[in-house]
Amino acid sequence: MSGTRDLLVVVGAVLLLRLPFLDHPIQGDDIYYLAGAQHAQIEPLHPNHARYVFQGEVVAMQGHPHPPLNAWFLGALLALLGDIREVPFHAAYISFSLIAALATLSLARRFTRRPILATLLFLATPAFVVNGTSLEADVPFVSLWLASTALFVSAVEESSRGKLVAAGGALFLAALTAYQSALLVPVLATYVWLRRRTYWAAWGTLAVIPATLVGWQLWERFSTGEMPLAVLGGYFQTYGLQRLHNKLHNALALAVHAAWLVFPGLARAAFRGPRWWIAAGLGAGAAWFDPHPLFWGSFALGALVLAWCAGAVRSPDWQTRFLCAWVLLFFAGALVLFFAGAARYLLPIAAPVALLAVRRLENRPGWLAAGFSAQMGLSLALAWVNYQHWDGYRRFAQSLRKETETHRVWINGEWGLRFYFEADGGLPLLRGQAVRPGEFVVTSDLAYPIEFTTGGGVLAPVLEKEIRPRLPLRLIGLGARSGYSSASLGLRPFDLSTAPVDRVRWLAVRERKPELSWLPMNAPEAPQQIVSGIYQLEDNRFRWMGERAVVLLKNPGRAAPLHVSLYVPEQAPGRRVSLSVDGVTVAEETYPAPGSYTLVSRPVSAASEQLTVVIAVDRTFSVPGDQRRLGLVLVAVGFPP
Repeated sequence: MSGTRDLLVVVGAVLLLRLPFLDHPIQGDDIYYLAGAQHAQIEPLHPNHARYVFQGEVVAMQGHPHPPLNAWFLGALLALLGDIREVPFHAAYISFSLIAALATLSLARRFTRRPILATLLFLATPAFVVNGTSLEADVPFVSLWLASTALFVSAVEESSRGKLVAAGGALFLAALTAYQSALLVPVLATYVWLRRRTYWAAWGTLAVIPATLVGWQLWERFSTGEMPLAVLGGYFQTYGLQRLHNKLHNALALAVHAAWLVFPGLARAAFRGPRWWIAAGLGAGAAWFDPHPLFWGSFALGALVLAWCAGAVRSPDWQTRFLCAWVLLFFAGALVLFFAGAARYLLPIAAPVALLAVRRLENRPGWLAAGFSAQMGLSLALAWVNYQHWDGYRRFAQSLRKETETHRVWINGEWGLRFYFEADGGLPLLRGQAVRPGEFVVTSDLAYPIEFTTGGGVLAPVLEKEIRPRLPLRLIGLGARSGYSSASLGLRPFDLSTAPVDRVRWLAVRERKPELSWLPMNAPEAPQQIVSGIYQLEDNRFRWMGERAVVLLKNPGRAAPLHVSLYVPEQAPGRRVSLSVDGVTVAEETYPAPGSYTLVSRPVSAASEQLTVVIAVDRTFSVPGDQRRLGLVLVAVGFPP
């Protein structure tokens, strides 16, 4: 009877947690997984072969850091429902939360005397509450991680081959959900070593994960010509994701998030020990990165939790040793594998931390209940702020639906903003692309906007909206230094602020004739006269161009030579430069060495009020961490006064 009661309590808690957020807007990286789901309708065996625009560049999802299971699941929902709809999609995702909760309950029955409190404490983890409202792979992955662990532990304890087979199936699915599933191998190997070292069937089951990961890589290699990990490695190099700066901030942010796996007051009571002075010293040193107590206090507490586990891993109690090894092995792997330090990365160790806290405080149920209440209150508040942020994009798109459906609209931003405007016919803006007069741009101050030009036009603000949640909590936002989603945005677990999360604008491009016939790249008029192929101003005096740069110039009113002041950098392979006016080539030159040059044409005359000038270079290149295709450096173009 008590088992049925526990089951009903846990299922009820999950439903109470998820049902209020069924209509949650599309958020964060949902849009990229949905792109995979859409591609699955065309190529079911290769959903990760979707191509989409990411920060102004067309990229292949084949290099996505998650294998295709989540895209397959979304693809099945899309095939069943015929369209992307928030409520049924989120309803389907409740199944993963239920799996995670029931698996935690199974583990809690073996490792604690208060399994309901331990399970509820896990459910109150901020990342589980907040990220469970998304369509990303994090909660599906942690559900399969926990299911694999619960089934494997039961199989070892009961010598059940049936449960071992089920555990192998869960391991297979976990491997198809995330690469970090590889960390399950040492975690479960530790359990076998502690409990039944000669249970060879259990050892063999652990081979499922490496076999699945290798098999998927080989399947992609032989069926499409490229291994996903090779493509991912190329993206790591292109975007500089594994740089030392990113790895350091990843480590700091992960330690901070470790402090909030259970409520800090509860964590301090559960994990205090002789190593507190180590954590205090680390917290004091961390203040150099951010003096705000929300950062260094969280860092010190996270260090305390990890230091306690490091000491307790030698405990005579095998259950404590296993749970601590689970925490430490995954955290060490997270330091190596990840680069953004997001809170959701630590979801696979939320359950063992909750179990350890309950084991330490089993005789103080009042403390556990109070810690659960405080943690759940904070998590729900963060989830509400998160809802209001993404709902702001949805409402903004809905208010402009008629205009989006009847005009060409370019979207300068990512995430839910892009999803909702694309759903109404908008198009993602490409890097270096020009927006023409008569078109519109929706842009965000937060959602990774890129610089663009308005060749022959000027931007005219039409509508602006601030997205400002009612509660003064921030997971991400303008001016916020929260590292909840990415350590590149800050190092705090969340932030306290009343500033707007984002500011979104609806801009019209109005026609305006070029004003200058001599166009320095740092002229205020340059953005309006650059049509395409020229990037942002650097050092307040020059701009890089791509393979083909187009500008508009005012007719000087006389026949005169056209000048291009340029610089050929040493690393640039392009040497042959051509110049054309209104489609007619007027000059060509090959430069033998790096240096500053001026390309001069024959005298040019035109009957129209403006001239279209095209500068082309024969070869381009790119550098690590910069997605642009670079040709030459432009300083000025036109007819010198």
